[in-house]
Amino acid sequence: MFMIDIIDVQPLHARHLELTFADGLHGVVNLDQVIGQYTGVFSALLDDSYFHQVTLNHELGTVVWPNGADLCPDVLYSHVSGKPITVHGVRVLN
Repeated sequence: MFMIDIIDVQPLHARHLELTFADGLHGVVNLDQVIGQYTGVFSALLDDSYFHQVTLNHELGTVVWPNGADLCPDVLYSHVSGKPITVHGVRVLN
């Protein structure tokens, strides 16, 4: 696992986020690839005006929306960097 906080977020069109991580990694992630199906708390993100309400929770080190939806920063880091998440040497994502 990476355990690297997100330090900046900018919402873009079509459910993309521009992210900057504490280690300097910077890139864009397509949330359609991360979330897949927008159900439950994530269904609100289909509304563009709501999606653009994304903020940073510095305590969690990740992105959040007003309804409490958040995403694991390790998952986002994996998508931006192209590096897989491994746990005890076993690939679990990407």
